[in-house]
Amino acid sequence: MTSTNSSNNNSNYDNNHHDDDDNNDVIHFVLFPLMVHGHTIPMVDIAKLLTQTAPSIRATIMTTPQNAARLRHSLASHPRIHLTLLKTSQACQNIDQLPSMNHSIPFLSSLANEIQPQALALCKALSPKPTCIISDVGLPWTLHIASHIGVPWVSFNGSSCFGNVAMSKIFGSGICESVESDGEYFVVPELEHRIEVCKAQLPNGYMNDGMIKFIKMMGEAERKSYGMVMNSFEELEGSYVSEMKKIKGYKVWCIGPVSLCNKHYEDKAQRGKELRGEKDSSNNDEVMIWLDSQDPNSVLYVCLGSLHNLKTPQLIELGLGLEASKKAFIWVVRASNKLEKWIEEEGFEERMKGRGVIIRDWAPQLLILSHPAIGGFLTHCGWNSILEGVAAGLPMLTWPLFSDQFLNEKLVADALNIGVKVGAKYPAMKMKEEGEEEEEEEDWIVEVRKEDVKEGIERVMGEGEEAEERRKRAREVGVMANKALEDGCSSHLNIALFIHDILKPNNIST
Repeated sequence: MTSTNSSNNNSNYDNNHHDDDDNNDVIHFVLFPLMVHGHTIPMVDIAKLLTQTAPSIRATIMTTPQNAARLRHSLASHPRIHLTLLKTSQACQNIDQLPSMNHSIPFLSSLANEIQPQALALCKALSPKPTCIISDVGLPWTLHIASHIGVPWVSFNGSSCFGNVAMSKIFGSGICESVESDGEYFVVPELEHRIEVCKAQLPNGYMNDGMIKFIKMMGEAERKSYGMVMNSFEELEGSYVSEMKKIKGYKVWCIGPVSLCNKHYEDKAQRGKELRGEKDSSNNDEVMIWLDSQDPNSVLYVCLGSLHNLKTPQLIELGLGLEASKKAFIWVVRASNKLEKWIEEEGFEERMKGRGVIIRDWAPQLLILSHPAIGGFLTHCGWNSILEGVAAGLPMLTWPLFSDQFLNEKLVADALNIGVKVGAKYPAMKMKEEGEEEEEEEDWIVEVRKEDVKEGIERVMGEGEEAEERRKRAREVGVMANKALEDGCSSHLNIALFIHDILKPNNIST
């Protein structure tokens, strides 16, 4: 293997070829993850799953230098996964680092213009030749590369089948046109479950014109796709998987929960860590030691994702609700001077000492969720987190913030009956039109009060038949999640079917 950095020959960096491969026998997947924390992580897991399937399978992940550097350590124990650098002049190379989501579309457009020709040249030079390109739907320009080199283009959709189907039914029916206000609830037509939603909670509700145009571009690329891989499993979403196949009109392979490819302690401990720029792992041990001292199913894990932008007044209410619940908790908070000031001035962390642990910015989520002391998960309903909570067999307290998260909440709370809604109705994030000013913290309306948090925690982790039945159901779904990737079960079979389909003769992207 030829390294792009002579001082780091074991780096997994490879912009040329794999000298030790028998090119005729190797199945070579090239993956393009979207440059954002929540999309890169499952794509890396997909690369791990594929290479774990057979020794003849190789994977190359193409991404920018900053993102590649952050993946290097976690891939060190996966020699058949290689990183290829897409060099760029951009100082910021990850959506997580942007000042706000308003900058995401200009960032992606600029990056695409710069790296697309380079990515094509690198794919043409790869040896063995790529067998298939798997691309995040947020990088539609990679379709051109697959077409040019004559291989199937498969998209990765990081959301749920349920959410995709619900959106299709909503817009196909035109029901939104009969709804007067953004906050008025309506029943989504033609679904197996009774699902009520309002316009404000739909993914397009937080979008500006630039985002809507970009979504259309992604849709045009998707229609030319050979198929789509999903981080889900058929037992979880049932009829919605079948319905999504009908709607899309092409193959859909559910191969998740992809996080379960991380079988060893170190893989779980490192997953996503470097993507957030975190290097010191000493506090991980402290958290796990603290969990070891807690009773089984007694601790609530609280994490609202890597992109959340709840204002300080709302976060304070969350903290006070955790305190009022009397339950032990781990609370992952993003760096915020105003929140830190409140924590310090009010002595919150000191008051919670022994009962509550605050982790700044990043936590080893897979390790924590799988610990027997964890009895519930307060989540923002990002699809990665939902699947990780499901795989851990945990009941959830749902607090969606934007995008598809409100629909994910409906699946968890209304269809699967393994979650309780904390009461958030409106998105916490809104895409601004050009020239529109950001909302000041002082003007922020606190939607979820500490009493709501306390009540929700009690319904998830308290006594009573309803809570116990929900926990039992969550454990049952967790068993199904872990079984899905076992030999001969649904996701394991879908991975084999995906590989078989990709290897069909004359199977190229159109």
